[in-house]
Amino acid sequence: MTFPRGSLLGALLCTVHGGFIGCADRQLAETPPLAGPNYAKPLPTGRSALRLVTLEHRLPDITAAATGIQPGLVDAIDESLVWFAAPSSKRHYPFEGITHEQARAGLLAMRKLVTSGASPQRIRSEILRKFDVFESVGYDGAGTVLFTGYYAPIFDASLSPSGAFMYPLYTRPSDLATDPDTGAPMGRRLADGTVAPYPTRREIETSGMLAGGELVWLKDALDVYLIHINGSAKLRLKTPGGDDETKVMFIGYAGKTDRPYTGLGQSLIDEGMLADDGVSLAAVKREYRRNPQRVIDLMYRNESYVFFTEYDGASWPAGSLGVRVTAKRSLATDKKIYPRGGIVLVDTEAISYAGSQRPFLQFMLDQDTGGAIQAPGRADIFMGIGPGAEILAGGQYAEGRLYYFVLKPE
Repeated sequence: MTFPRGSLLGALLCTVHGGFIGCADRQLAETPPLAGPNYAKPLPTGRSALRLVTLEHRLPDITAAATGIQPGLVDAIDESLVWFAAPSSKRHYPFEGITHEQARAGLLAMRKLVTSGASPQRIRSEILRKFDVFESVGYDGAGTVLFTGYYAPIFDASLSPSGAFMYPLYTRPSDLATDPDTGAPMGRRLADGTVAPYPTRREIETSGMLAGGELVWLKDALDVYLIHINGSAKLRLKTPGGDDETKVMFIGYAGKTDRPYTGLGQSLIDEGMLADDGVSLAAVKREYRRNPQRVIDLMYRNESYVFFTEYDGASWPAGSLGVRVTAKRSLATDKKIYPRGGIVLVDTEAISYAGSQRPFLQFMLDQDTGGAIQAPGRADIFMGIGPGAEILAGGQYAEGRLYYFVLKPE
């Protein structure tokens, strides 16, 4: 995660998401902090992130992916079709020769195919007859993509400050300037009409400059930071009378500053608070409980800042396309180099709730983006809502391959 949000492990290490879940800090890429593969390596100028698969042995295992295909997939396809029905979607096509109508028709064709009751073998045959298969070039030109995970969190919050709730999320300030065409952050609009860099996270949070623009208050600074990473949240609101009635509020991304993103996990590593191989959300929370002020100071190294607005729960959680994302069926990618809204196939590994690795071969929809997701070698899997999804997202860190299906011209 528009929840333009963040992969948990990837975000804590280096950056964050793009729509309501995903648009947040997931939008500024950095060189990976750990030694090894440079998954954030930018696509060379003039190059395409996708190449046509022409050899049989380079094709993914479509038959296996088509086994048990229905759960969530049709819902995710329908959400993409909602986006394609909006006139604004036409601004993003043609994309590298793919027309808007071709992309939309591809979704309809795939929907018809996966709901036809055909065997996995028949589905494979029809897909290869009707669609061209493209493979991501990955970070290394050989197709290697790092797949991380993100989720939609649930937090306790209050509409007014109190002893327990003292850390605010802010609405979008009127002086935040963004590109009218792309929505990319530009900085702070000054009184004379010029644009300057927006104040840093530290300056915003310590100066009181946004007083009066609070949307809600959270229990601690780490909750605020994690919502910034994810770009949206479901909030359980504390009622003024302190009764047991629970009220729910859904919030999502409303904009971000132009400042650079620095991952909290890498800052903890740099300070010797975590080992290189010890970064996880649980470890970060543990360090925060031990020394909250020191961790807050490290949060300030991430100068980027995210703003929020209330959303209708019916469309929550939504990705950067503005439509609802579906657990294990919605993918976040770099929308500068990949086409929006279409069918993809992800071939990687994912963890179980017990922490063991298992194959993950799934048809998905490209429906989101994110701060760490800014190169052909990065993609982020939406794992769902709440604590269970947090476990899956926090442990997702595996290489794999990414394929796109484009309807053949008539």
